[in-house]
Formats: sequence, structure tokens, C-alpha cells
Amino acid sequence: MRNTGERLTYGSYLELDRILNSQTPQSGLSGKPAHDEMFFIIVHQTYELWFKQYLHELNSVIEMFNGNFVDEMNIGISIARLQRVVEIEKLMIEQIKVLETLAPLDFLDFRNFLGTASGFQSVQFREIEHKLGLKHEQREKYNAGDYYADYGAKDQQLVKALQGLPTLFDVIERWLERTPFLDTEGFNFLKSYRASFAKMVQEDRTMIESSPAITESEKQLRLQMIAKTESYFATVLDPESYEVLREQCVLRLSHKACLAALFITLYRDMPILQMPYRLLATLLDVDEYLTLWRYRHALMVLRMVGNKMGTGGSTGNDYLRTTVEKHKVFSDLFNLSTLLISRSQLPTLDAELVKKLGFYYSTL
Repeated sequence: MRNTGERLTYGSYLELDRILNSQTPQSGLSGKPAHDEMFFIIVHQTYELWFKQYLHELNSVIEMFNGNFVDEMNIGISIARLQRVVEIEKLMIEQIKVLETLAPLDFLDFRNFLGTASGFQSVQFREIEHKLGLKHEQREKYNAGDYYADYGAKDQQLVKALQGLPTLFDVIERWLERTPFLDTEGFNFLKSYRASFAKMVQEDRTMIESSPAITESEKQLRLQMIAKTESYFATVLDPESYEVLREQCVLRLSHKACLAALFITLYRDMPILQMPYRLLATLLDVDEYLTLWRYRHALMVLRMVGNKMGTGGSTGNDYLRTTVEKHKVFSDLFNLSTLLISRSQLPTLDAELVKKLGFYYSTL
């Protein structure tokens, strides 16, 4: 907004003239005005405003983590900004309820006027997906082609340019890899944790096999479940086996980053790890609520148009349902729960490491 020398008012500060006059229902231009088209436009414009704020927060966090050193003060700031992102996602979900006040029959009054315009073409939402860390090859194909195939030339250029930019996943992975507590002079986390897990599994087996209250068929079922967990644990904690899973795109985080995330989660009560743990928990919230939004959006589309083709030419509801699970970014953090053992069975940290994790200092 240019400084014209006029007194700043509520309307001029928010540029309300521009915002409130930016709705042009196409049905009205054709001489067949549909009452609900104005509502449809405003709802989606509101989404785009929230997307802009979402990106504002996300970009700031990426910038703070995008280097070889992260100021500890920025951890708390990043958590606060990502928590704001989570609240925006909750609003996005709630806004679907507002959109569902549009009856399917009323939507048909103006749907044909949308032409090839589709929410799928939202450049800001594609930027959100990329900045979070969704890989190009991870995306669900759009009509068997690249997701930007039906974009205009300018928008195609914008989304292609995103490919070389750092993502939240990238900077968090590098931050985790720098965790200094995994292998110290008196403590090797991987070696100690393997031993503790093996002990826990053996105790579980013994308890099941010796229990008189469990039938033989139930015992076999529970023992099979333990064996499956043990196999997964052994695979994930073995560097070579882990890399095979990464090559197969089953896992994404590097092995060292995964171990660091596991260590932070297990020893989160230690003072120096409390903020890192809150950061990881907030990343789970970001992924979870965006997944919930995708799911609710897919249901809304099914309710609105059934299994018709999307306005942009996509398969509509089928495409959206597929993205619910496939487009998660921080699945590795969710999978950490499979590797957890109880606090009472955790490997004991040596005294020197406990000091480091407890902000220990002496005035002597």
C-alpha cells in the first residue's frame, strides 16, 4: 500500500476495497446468477489467505533451521509458529463444515461456469506440500501425469521452481543428525538399546509361555505378534537393513536422524531434550491435522459431487482419498512408537551424560 499522506484507517490498513471487491461470480456475468456462487468464492478465497499465513510461518521455521547451527532460542519460537500452523489446519477442517452448507443441487447451479478451474490448481497449497517435504516422486499421479500438467505456464514455472528449495523435512533431518548424545565415551545408545529391547522381548515371551490363563492358540498368536515387532525392530536398528527400506521408500529419515528422534522421544524428560521433543510432537500434529483435512475434504467432495469427475479433470474423490495416506511427510516419526520400550526398561545413562542432559553446572 502506498503512503498517500492520508490518515491510516481500518479499511485502508486492511485494503478492504481490494479484498471486498475481488469476487466476480461467473454465473452473474452470464445472466444466470446463482446465489451460492458468491459463498463458494469467498470460502475458497479464505482458504488461500490461510494458506498464505501457513507459508509465512513455515518459511520462517525453515529459515531458522536451514544451516549447520540452530540457535536454541529458535527452537521455542519454531514450536510456537508450528503450533499456529496446527491451529490454522484446525480452522481449515472446521471451514469444511461451512462449505457443506452448500447443497449439491445448489452447487450444480453454477458448477459448469467454473470451466477447468479447480482447487487442485492452488499453487499455494502445492507450495505448502513441497515446503513440508512431500517429494515429487511421492505424489499421487494426476491423470497419469505430473500434478502441474494442467497448470498455466506461469504457475507451472512457479511450482517447478520449488523443487530445488529446502523443505521442513530436510532441515529437521539435518538438525536431528547433529544430535551429539548418541555415542559418547561412556554410552552407546544403539548398542545399549538393542540389549534392553532384547531383554524386554524375552520377558514378554516368558510371561506369555508361562501364563495358565491364555489358551495355546492365543499364545501362538501373541508370540507371532512379538516376533513381527522384533523383526521390525532388528531391521530398523540395523544400518544396512535400514538403508534398504529407505531405497524402497518405506522410510525417509536417515538412520542417524531416526536414532536421534528415538533417543529424544525416550529420554524426553531430561531437561535439555524437552524442547526438542515438543518440536517433534508438534511436527506430528502438523502432519496429522493436514491428513485429517485431506480426509474431510475427500468426504465433502463425495457428498457434493459423488463420483463425478473433478472440475479440473481429476478423478475427484478417488484421487483425494489416495492422497490421504500417500502424502504424509513425517510418517517416520509416527512409526517411532513401534520401537518404544517402557521407562523402567530404558538403558541407564552414565553420570557424565546425565549432567550434559540436565544443564548441569558448578560454581566451583
